[in-house]
Amino acid sequence: MEKRSTHIPSPKKLLYDRIAEQGTVSKLDLLQTFSLTKSTMTRILDEMTEEGLLIESGFGESSGGRRPILYQINPSYGYIIGLEISRVYSSLGLFDMQMNPKSIVHWRMDQAFTPERFIDHISIQIRAFLRDHQLVDSQIIGIGIGIGAVGPLDREQGLILKPLHFPSSGWNNLPICKLVEERTGFKAWLDNGANSALLGERWSIRHANIQHMLYVHAGAGLRYAMMSHGSIVHGTMDMEDAIGQMIIQTDGPRLNHDGNYGALEAFVSVQALEQSARSEAKMDNDLILQRYKVAPEKLTYDVLVQAFRDGNPHARELFTQAASHFGIGLANVINLFHPETIILGGALIHSHELFFQTAVEVAQRNTYRYPEYQPHFSLGILKEEAVVTGAAIMVRNHMVL
Repeated sequence: MEKRSTHIPSPKKLLYDRIAEQGTVSKLDLLQTFSLTKSTMTRILDEMTEEGLLIESGFGESSGGRRPILYQINPSYGYIIGLEISRVYSSLGLFDMQMNPKSIVHWRMDQAFTPERFIDHISIQIRAFLRDHQLVDSQIIGIGIGIGAVGPLDREQGLILKPLHFPSSGWNNLPICKLVEERTGFKAWLDNGANSALLGERWSIRHANIQHMLYVHAGAGLRYAMMSHGSIVHGTMDMEDAIGQMIIQTDGPRLNHDGNYGALEAFVSVQALEQSARSEAKMDNDLILQRYKVAPEKLTYDVLVQAFRDGNPHARELFTQAASHFGIGLANVINLFHPETIILGGALIHSHELFFQTAVEVAQRNTYRYPEYQPHFSLGILKEEAVVTGAAIMVRNHMVL
Protein backbone atom coordinates (compact mmCIF):
# COMPACT_ATOMS: atom_id res chain seq x y z
CA MET A 1 0.00 0.00 0.00
CA GLU A 2 1.25 3.45 -0.88
CA LYS A 3 2.18 5.61 2.08
CA ARG A 4 0.70 9.08 1.96
CA SER A 5 3.32 11.78 2.39
CA THR A 6 3.38 13.33 5.85
CA HIS A 7 5.48 16.29 4.72
CA ILE A 8 3.74 19.59 5.46
CA PRO A 9 4.60 22.32 2.93
CA SER A 10 6.23 25.40 4.40
CA PRO A 11 4.58 28.83 3.99
CA LYS A 12 7.30 29.60 1.44
CA LYS A 13 6.40 26.51 -0.61
CA LEU A 14 2.69 27.32 -0.45
CA LEU A 15 3.34 30.85 -1.67
CA TYR A 16 5.64 29.61 -4.41
CA ASP A 17 3.08 27.12 -5.72
CA ARG A 18 0.33 29.74 -5.64
CA ILE A 19 2.40 32.27 -7.57
CA ALA A 20 3.43 29.61 -10.09
CA GLU A 21 -0.21 28.71 -10.62
CA GLN A 22 -1.43 32.29 -11.00
CA GLY A 23 1.45 33.61 -13.09
CA THR A 24 1.66 37.11 -11.62
CA VAL A 25 0.33 37.92 -8.14
CA SER A 26 0.35 40.96 -5.85
CA LYS A 27 0.99 40.87 -2.12
CA LEU A 28 -2.66 41.79 -1.54
CA ASP A 29 -3.80 38.79 -3.59
CA LEU A 30 -1.64 36.53 -1.44
CA LEU A 31 -2.84 38.09 1.82
CA GLN A 32 -6.43 37.41 0.78
CA THR A 33 -5.55 33.75 0.12
CA PHE A 34 -3.28 32.88 3.05
CA SER A 35 -3.68 33.47 6.80
CA LEU A 36 -0.43 35.39 7.21
CA THR A 37 0.15 38.81 8.71
CA LYS A 38 1.25 41.60 6.40
CA SER A 39 4.69 41.77 8.03
CA THR A 40 5.20 37.99 7.74
CA MET A 41 4.09 38.05 4.12
CA THR A 42 6.46 40.92 3.34
CA ARG A 43 9.37 39.13 5.03
CA ILE A 44 8.78 35.85 3.15
CA LEU A 45 8.39 37.58 -0.22
CA ASP A 46 11.58 39.58 0.38
CA GLU A 47 13.45 36.38 1.30
CA MET A 48 12.19 34.55 -1.78
CA THR A 49 13.17 37.46 -4.00
CA GLU A 50 16.66 37.62 -2.49
CA GLU A 51 17.06 33.86 -2.96
CA GLY A 52 16.11 34.17 -6.63
CA LEU A 53 12.91 32.13 -6.32
CA LEU A 54 10.77 35.13 -7.28
CA ILE A 55 11.21 38.22 -9.42
CA GLU A 56 9.25 41.46 -9.46
CA SER A 57 7.33 41.77 -12.71
CA GLY A 58 5.96 45.28 -12.72
CA PHE A 59 3.05 46.96 -10.99
CA GLY A 60 -0.64 46.19 -10.77
CA GLU A 61 -3.58 48.57 -10.94
CA SER A 62 -3.87 51.08 -8.10
CA SER A 63 -6.90 50.98 -5.84
CA GLY A 64 -6.27 54.49 -4.53
CA GLY A 65 -2.75 54.28 -3.13
CA ARG A 66 0.54 53.02 -4.48
CA ARG A 67 0.42 50.60 -7.35
CA PRO A 68 1.13 47.11 -5.94
CA ILE A 69 4.27 45.21 -6.89
CA LEU A 70 3.55 42.07 -8.89
CA TYR A 71 5.53 38.89 -8.30
CA GLN A 72 6.16 35.85 -10.48
CA ILE A 73 8.41 32.84 -10.11
CA ASN A 74 11.86 33.29 -11.57
CA PRO A 75 11.99 31.14 -14.72
CA SER A 76 15.78 30.81 -14.54
CA TYR A 77 16.04 29.89 -10.84
CA GLY A 78 16.67 26.36 -12.02
CA TYR A 79 15.84 23.90 -14.77
CA ILE A 80 13.97 20.62 -14.81
CA ILE A 81 14.24 17.59 -17.04
CA GLY A 82 11.08 15.70 -17.99
CA LEU A 83 11.29 12.17 -19.35
CA GLU A 84 8.58 10.05 -20.98
CA ILE A 85 9.24 6.34 -21.38
CA SER A 86 6.78 4.66 -23.73
CA ARG A 87 6.63 1.50 -25.81
CA VAL A 88 6.59 3.32 -29.17
CA TYR A 89 8.11 6.78 -28.69
CA SER A 90 10.00 8.27 -25.77
CA SER A 91 10.70 11.94 -25.10
CA LEU A 92 13.12 14.05 -23.12
CA GLY A 93 12.62 17.74 -22.39
CA LEU A 94 14.40 20.59 -20.63
CA PHE A 95 12.11 23.14 -18.97
CA ASP A 96 12.59 26.32 -16.99
CA MET A 97 10.70 26.88 -13.74
CA GLN A 98 7.69 28.37 -15.57
CA MET A 99 7.50 25.15 -17.61
CA ASN A 100 8.61 26.83 -20.80
CA PRO A 101 10.22 24.10 -22.94
CA LYS A 102 13.81 24.95 -23.83
CA SER A 103 14.45 21.74 -25.79
CA ILE A 104 12.41 18.58 -26.42
CA VAL A 105 13.53 15.52 -28.36
CA HIS A 106 11.59 12.40 -29.35
CA TRP A 107 12.87 9.02 -30.51
CA ARG A 108 11.32 5.75 -31.55
CA MET A 109 11.67 2.77 -29.21
CA ASP A 110 12.65 -0.58 -30.70
CA GLN A 111 14.16 -3.90 -29.66
CA ALA A 112 17.58 -2.31 -29.33
CA PHE A 113 16.45 0.01 -26.55
CA THR A 114 17.24 -2.13 -23.55
CA PRO A 115 17.27 -0.27 -20.22
CA GLU A 116 21.07 -0.01 -20.40
CA ARG A 117 21.06 1.58 -23.84
CA PHE A 118 18.12 3.78 -22.89
CA ILE A 119 19.94 5.19 -19.84
CA ASP A 120 23.04 5.83 -21.95
CA HIS A 121 20.93 7.60 -24.57
CA ILE A 122 19.21 9.98 -22.16
CA SER A 123 22.47 10.69 -20.34
CA ILE A 124 24.11 11.76 -23.60
CA GLN A 125 21.07 13.86 -24.53
CA ILE A 126 20.97 15.57 -21.13
CA ARG A 127 24.63 16.54 -21.51
CA ALA A 128 23.78 17.96 -24.93
CA PHE A 129 20.96 20.02 -23.36
CA LEU A 130 23.32 21.45 -20.75
CA ARG A 131 25.94 22.24 -23.35
CA ASP A 132 23.47 23.85 -25.77
CA HIS A 133 21.96 26.09 -23.07
CA GLN A 134 25.23 26.74 -21.23
CA LEU A 135 24.01 25.23 -17.97
CA VAL A 136 25.85 23.47 -15.17
CA ASP A 137 24.70 20.51 -13.09
CA SER A 138 23.87 22.64 -10.04
CA GLN A 139 21.16 24.42 -12.04
CA ILE A 140 19.20 21.19 -12.59
CA ILE A 141 16.47 20.66 -9.98
CA GLY A 142 15.80 17.05 -10.93
CA ILE A 143 14.33 14.61 -13.43
CA GLY A 144 10.67 13.63 -13.59
CA ILE A 145 9.89 10.30 -15.24
CA GLY A 146 6.47 9.56 -16.68
CA ILE A 147 5.89 5.98 -17.79
CA GLY A 148 3.57 6.18 -20.77
CA ALA A 149 2.89 2.45 -21.03
CA VAL A 150 0.21 0.19 -19.61
CA GLY A 151 1.31 -1.62 -16.48
CA PRO A 152 1.79 -1.01 -12.76
CA LEU A 153 4.73 0.73 -11.14
CA ASP A 154 5.91 1.54 -7.64
CA ARG A 155 6.26 5.29 -7.19
CA GLU A 156 7.71 5.05 -3.68
CA GLN A 157 10.53 2.72 -4.74
CA GLY A 158 10.93 4.17 -8.23
CA LEU A 159 10.26 0.82 -9.90
CA ILE A 160 8.78 -0.07 -13.27
CA LEU A 161 7.03 -3.35 -12.50
CA LYS A 162 5.37 -5.03 -15.49
CA PRO A 163 4.97 -2.75 -18.51
CA LEU A 164 3.07 -4.37 -21.38
CA HIS A 165 4.14 -4.53 -25.02
CA PHE A 166 7.67 -3.13 -24.60
CA PRO A 167 9.71 -4.15 -27.67
CA SER A 168 12.89 -5.03 -25.74
CA SER A 169 13.45 -7.14 -22.66
CA GLY A 170 14.72 -6.11 -19.25
CA TRP A 171 12.08 -3.56 -18.29
CA ASN A 172 10.29 -5.66 -15.66
CA ASN A 173 11.00 -4.82 -12.00
CA LEU A 174 13.41 -2.12 -13.12
CA PRO A 175 14.68 0.44 -10.54
CA ILE A 176 14.47 3.23 -13.08
CA CYS A 177 14.91 6.14 -10.64
CA LYS A 178 18.02 4.62 -9.08
CA LEU A 179 19.55 3.91 -12.49
CA VAL A 180 18.83 7.43 -13.76
CA GLU A 181 20.19 9.02 -10.58
CA GLU A 182 23.38 6.96 -10.68
CA ARG A 183 23.99 7.70 -14.36
CA THR A 184 23.12 11.41 -14.39
CA GLY A 185 23.71 12.58 -10.81
CA PHE A 186 20.24 14.17 -10.64
CA LYS A 187 17.41 13.24 -8.27
CA ALA A 188 14.56 11.45 -10.06
CA TRP A 189 10.85 11.00 -9.32
CA LEU A 190 8.44 8.55 -10.95
CA ASP A 191 4.76 8.48 -11.86
CA ASN A 192 2.70 6.82 -14.56
CA GLY A 193 2.09 8.41 -17.92
CA ALA A 194 -1.60 9.15 -17.43
CA ASN A 195 -0.96 11.08 -14.21
CA SER A 196 1.91 12.94 -15.82
CA ALA A 197 -0.17 13.79 -18.89
CA LEU A 198 -2.99 15.09 -16.72
CA LEU A 199 -0.56 17.29 -14.76
CA GLY A 200 0.73 18.69 -18.04
CA GLU A 201 -2.67 19.31 -19.58
CA ARG A 202 -3.96 20.87 -16.35
CA TRP A 203 -1.00 23.25 -16.38
CA SER A 204 -1.76 24.28 -19.97
CA ILE A 205 -5.25 25.48 -18.92
CA ARG A 206 -4.40 26.49 -15.34
CA HIS A 207 -5.95 29.95 -15.69
CA ALA A 208 -9.36 28.30 -16.21
CA ASN A 209 -9.05 27.03 -12.60
CA ILE A 210 -10.44 23.58 -13.43
CA GLN A 211 -10.48 21.51 -10.23
CA HIS A 212 -11.91 18.15 -11.32
CA MET A 213 -10.50 16.52 -14.44
CA LEU A 214 -10.33 13.14 -16.09
CA TYR A 215 -7.67 12.01 -18.58
CA VAL A 216 -8.12 8.82 -20.64
CA HIS A 217 -5.59 7.46 -23.12
CA ALA A 218 -6.73 4.85 -25.64
CA GLY A 219 -3.98 3.14 -27.59
CA ALA A 220 -2.11 -0.12 -27.11
CA GLY A 221 -4.14 -0.30 -23.91
CA LEU A 222 -6.33 1.97 -21.83
CA ARG A 223 -4.93 4.29 -19.17
CA TYR A 224 -6.58 6.95 -17.08
CA ALA A 225 -5.95 9.52 -14.37
CA MET A 226 -8.21 11.65 -12.19
CA MET A 227 -7.67 15.01 -10.56
CA SER A 228 -9.83 16.33 -7.72
CA HIS A 229 -9.45 19.79 -6.18
CA GLY A 230 -6.39 20.30 -8.35
CA SER A 231 -4.55 17.20 -7.08
CA ILE A 232 -3.96 13.81 -8.71
CA VAL A 233 -6.03 11.04 -7.12
CA HIS A 234 -3.81 8.10 -6.13
CA GLY A 235 -5.21 4.78 -4.96
CA THR A 236 -3.62 2.17 -2.73
CA MET A 237 -2.09 0.59 -5.85
CA ASP A 238 -0.72 2.25 -8.95
CA MET A 239 -2.96 0.72 -11.58
CA GLU A 240 -3.63 3.31 -14.28
CA ASP A 241 -4.79 0.47 -16.54
CA ALA A 242 -7.72 -0.39 -14.24
CA ILE A 243 -10.15 1.37 -16.58
CA GLY A 244 -9.35 -1.27 -19.19
CA GLN A 245 -10.63 -3.97 -16.81
CA MET A 246 -14.04 -2.30 -16.41
CA ILE A 247 -16.60 -4.96 -17.39
CA ILE A 248 -19.05 -3.69 -20.00
CA GLN A 249 -20.36 -7.10 -21.19
CA THR A 250 -20.65 -9.92 -18.68
CA ASP A 251 -20.31 -12.69 -21.26
CA GLY A 252 -17.85 -10.81 -23.45
CA PRO A 253 -14.39 -11.76 -24.74
CA ARG A 254 -11.10 -11.64 -22.88
CA LEU A 255 -8.10 -9.83 -24.35
CA ASN A 256 -5.23 -11.03 -22.17
CA HIS A 257 -4.84 -14.16 -20.07
CA ASP A 258 -4.99 -12.23 -16.79
CA GLY A 259 -7.70 -9.77 -17.74
CA ASN A 260 -11.45 -9.76 -17.07
CA TYR A 261 -13.94 -11.30 -19.46
CA GLY A 262 -16.00 -8.61 -21.17
CA ALA A 263 -13.56 -5.88 -20.10
CA LEU A 264 -13.40 -2.56 -21.93
CA GLU A 265 -9.89 -3.27 -23.26
CA ALA A 266 -11.25 -6.29 -25.17
CA PHE A 267 -13.32 -3.88 -27.27
CA VAL A 268 -11.20 -0.72 -27.26
CA SER A 269 -7.46 -1.09 -27.85
CA VAL A 270 -5.07 -1.49 -30.74
CA GLN A 271 -4.74 -5.19 -30.01
CA ALA A 272 -8.52 -5.67 -29.81
CA LEU A 273 -9.06 -4.01 -33.19
CA GLU A 274 -6.33 -6.08 -34.82
CA GLN A 275 -7.72 -9.34 -33.41
CA SER A 276 -11.25 -8.50 -34.52
CA ALA A 277 -10.19 -7.47 -38.03
CA ARG A 278 -7.99 -10.55 -38.52
CA SER A 279 -10.70 -12.88 -37.29
CA GLU A 280 -13.29 -11.42 -39.65
CA ALA A 281 -10.86 -11.30 -42.57
CA LYS A 282 -10.17 -15.04 -42.35
CA MET A 283 -13.88 -15.78 -42.74
CA ASP A 284 -14.51 -13.89 -45.98
CA ASN A 285 -12.80 -12.22 -48.93
CA ASP A 286 -12.10 -9.00 -47.12
CA LEU A 287 -11.87 -5.78 -49.19
CA ILE A 288 -9.19 -4.37 -46.89
CA LEU A 289 -6.95 -7.34 -47.69
CA GLN A 290 -7.50 -6.86 -51.42
CA ARG A 291 -6.93 -3.11 -51.40
CA TYR A 292 -3.79 -3.11 -49.26
CA LYS A 293 -2.50 -6.51 -50.41
CA VAL A 294 -1.87 -8.01 -46.99
CA ALA A 295 -2.56 -11.43 -45.50
CA PRO A 296 -5.01 -11.66 -42.56
CA GLU A 297 -2.19 -12.22 -40.05
CA LYS A 298 -0.48 -9.05 -41.38
CA LEU A 299 -3.56 -6.89 -40.88
CA THR A 300 -2.01 -4.35 -38.52
CA TYR A 301 -3.44 -1.32 -36.80
CA ASP A 302 -1.63 1.00 -39.25
CA VAL A 303 -3.37 -0.68 -42.17
CA LEU A 304 -6.73 -0.41 -40.44
CA VAL A 305 -6.24 3.29 -39.74
CA GLN A 306 -5.32 3.95 -43.35
CA ALA A 307 -8.40 2.04 -44.53
CA PHE A 308 -10.55 4.04 -42.08
CA ARG A 309 -9.18 7.32 -43.39
CA ASP A 310 -9.62 6.13 -46.99
CA GLY A 311 -13.32 5.60 -46.33
CA ASN A 312 -13.42 1.81 -46.28
CA PRO A 313 -16.86 0.89 -44.83
CA HIS A 314 -15.60 -2.20 -42.99
CA ALA A 315 -12.84 -0.24 -41.27
CA ARG A 316 -15.27 2.57 -40.48
CA GLU A 317 -17.65 0.11 -38.80
CA LEU A 318 -14.80 -1.46 -36.84
CA PHE A 319 -13.60 1.86 -35.41
CA THR A 320 -17.11 3.19 -34.85
CA GLN A 321 -18.04 0.13 -32.78
CA ALA A 322 -14.88 0.55 -30.73
CA ALA A 323 -15.67 4.24 -30.22
CA SER A 324 -19.19 3.37 -29.05
CA HIS A 325 -17.86 0.91 -26.49
CA PHE A 326 -15.31 3.50 -25.41
CA GLY A 327 -18.12 6.01 -24.90
CA ILE A 328 -19.91 3.56 -22.58
CA GLY A 329 -16.74 3.14 -20.54
CA LEU A 330 -16.31 6.91 -20.35
CA ALA A 331 -19.89 7.36 -19.19
CA ASN A 332 -19.35 4.86 -16.37
CA VAL A 333 -16.33 6.78 -15.08
CA ILE A 334 -18.01 10.16 -15.57
CA ASN A 335 -21.10 9.05 -13.63
CA LEU A 336 -18.90 8.09 -10.68
CA PHE A 337 -16.56 11.09 -10.69
CA HIS A 338 -18.44 14.00 -12.35
CA PRO A 339 -15.39 15.85 -13.70
CA GLU A 340 -15.57 19.30 -15.21
CA THR A 341 -13.24 18.43 -18.09
CA ILE A 342 -12.39 15.16 -19.81
CA ILE A 343 -9.23 15.03 -21.94
CA LEU A 344 -8.88 12.17 -24.39
CA GLY A 345 -5.64 11.07 -26.01
CA GLY A 346 -3.92 8.12 -27.63
CA ALA A 347 -3.68 6.45 -31.01
CA LEU A 348 -7.35 5.47 -31.23
CA ILE A 349 -8.57 8.96 -30.32
CA HIS A 350 -6.38 10.49 -33.03
CA SER A 351 -7.09 7.83 -35.65
CA HIS A 352 -9.94 9.89 -37.12
CA GLU A 353 -12.14 12.75 -35.92
CA LEU A 354 -15.14 10.39 -36.17
CA PHE A 355 -13.73 8.24 -33.35
CA PHE A 356 -13.61 11.20 -30.96
CA GLN A 357 -17.05 12.45 -32.04
CA THR A 358 -18.70 9.04 -31.67
CA ALA A 359 -17.14 8.36 -28.27
CA VAL A 360 -18.21 11.77 -26.94
CA GLU A 361 -21.78 11.45 -28.28
CA VAL A 362 -22.21 8.00 -26.71
CA ALA A 363 -20.72 9.18 -23.43
CA GLN A 364 -23.03 12.19 -23.32
CA ARG A 365 -26.13 10.08 -24.03
CA ASN A 366 -25.24 7.81 -21.14
CA THR A 367 -24.17 10.48 -18.66
CA TYR A 368 -26.52 10.71 -15.71
CA ARG A 369 -28.37 14.05 -15.45
CA TYR A 370 -27.25 15.13 -18.92
CA PRO A 371 -27.83 17.83 -20.22
CA GLU A 372 -28.10 19.60 -16.83
CA TYR A 373 -24.59 18.33 -16.15
CA GLN A 374 -22.37 18.81 -19.19
CA PRO A 375 -18.65 18.15 -18.79
CA HIS A 376 -16.29 19.54 -21.40
CA PHE A 377 -14.53 17.05 -23.71
CA SER A 378 -11.15 17.98 -25.17
CA LEU A 379 -8.28 16.56 -27.17
CA GLY A 380 -5.94 18.53 -24.94
CA ILE A 381 -3.48 21.31 -25.64
CA LEU A 382 -0.10 19.61 -25.22
CA LYS A 383 -1.06 16.25 -26.75
CA GLU A 384 2.15 14.26 -27.43
CA GLU A 385 4.16 16.54 -25.13
CA ALA A 386 1.75 16.25 -22.19
CA VAL A 387 3.61 13.43 -20.42
CA VAL A 388 7.07 14.98 -20.63
CA THR A 389 5.71 18.35 -19.45
CA GLY A 390 3.78 16.77 -16.59
CA ALA A 391 6.88 14.85 -15.54
CA ALA A 392 8.72 18.16 -15.20
CA ILE A 393 5.85 19.65 -13.19
CA MET A 394 6.06 16.65 -10.86
CA VAL A 395 9.66 17.59 -10.03
CA ARG A 396 8.71 21.18 -9.23
CA ASN A 397 5.87 19.92 -7.05
CA HIS A 398 8.42 17.89 -5.04
CA MET A 399 10.68 20.87 -4.39
CA VAL A 400 11.20 21.52 -0.68
CA LEU A 401 11.46 25.21 0.19
